[in-house]
Amino acid sequence: MTTRLIAAAALLSLLNPTPSIAQNGIPKAGVSQMTNATQSATLKVPGATLYYETTGSGPTLLIIPGGPQDAGVFTPLAAELAGRFRVVSYDPRGNSRSSFDGEATPLDVDQQADDAAALIGHVGGPAHVFGTSGGAQIGLNLAARHPHLVTTLVAHEPPSMMLMDDPEPMLAADRALHETYRTQGVDAAMAQFFAEHGLDGGEAPEGDMPDFDPAGMPPEAAETFMRVSGNFEYWLAHGMLPLSTYKPDVTALKVGAPRVVVAIGEQSTGHPIHAMSMALANALGVEPVSVPGDHMGFEAQPAEFAQRLEAAFK
Repeated sequence: MTTRLIAAAALLSLLNPTPSIAQNGIPKAGVSQMTNATQSATLKVPGATLYYETTGSGPTLLIIPGGPQDAGVFTPLAAELAGRFRVVSYDPRGNSRSSFDGEATPLDVDQQADDAAALIGHVGGPAHVFGTSGGAQIGLNLAARHPHLVTTLVAHEPPSMMLMDDPEPMLAADRALHETYRTQGVDAAMAQFFAEHGLDGGEAPEGDMPDFDPAGMPPEAAETFMRVSGNFEYWLAHGMLPLSTYKPDVTALKVGAPRVVVAIGEQSTGHPIHAMSMALANALGVEPVSVPGDHMGFEAQPAEFAQRLEAAFK
């Protein structure tokens, strides 16, 4: 048995390490590697070092992962887009191979958006931006505060609950999830999260994580799974509430240069994320764009998702 989120982390492949990679899988500072036309490198930003990957050629397209995800989750999507864009994906500060200079600090949405801005400035912009889930919240901050760096933002299923008429039920659910993490640990909290968002397939007993054995996967996919799983605790402890309680600056987004597209999965209807995404679309006065799948549609149907994404950037 699996969950959609675990499958997204587990079934994607990573590049094989090269001698320029340290034993923990992070490139040595300032050193790039190339494998199968994908380059990986690091960028120093205030208080952290960001790991990022680039592939393809054309206009820059920055992918901002959501929650505990990292660049590896988007390998199939990036491959589909590489013929038309220079795709840049990265591990957000605090996730996987993007490390703090010292002790971990709580997620700050402004700081995360500044990291994305620094990355665009480093690789060359302005950029199209695709942000998913919490990454969409960061993308909205980026577009509002650094509009000269963003051409079009596709905000895929952002948890913009603070734009709802009554966000309290959603806030209460997030507070309860954080309390589960605090009192019962990561596994119990993630099981609760999967069940609440329809990502458990209805197969796991209540309160249990779905069974999953990475031993049967290709080594690169197992490595991705282990990395993303290792990010769950930081997200639960420091990332979930700041991302959920961030209220996009609708006024700045309406008058700013970047075009904002709200994308909602065809299979997300009836789940909380649909209502939260619609709150953003309604606040901006735009019609949402339908994309394949559910909250993880970009992983399950990368070719179809890429086609829809490319159309949204035109």
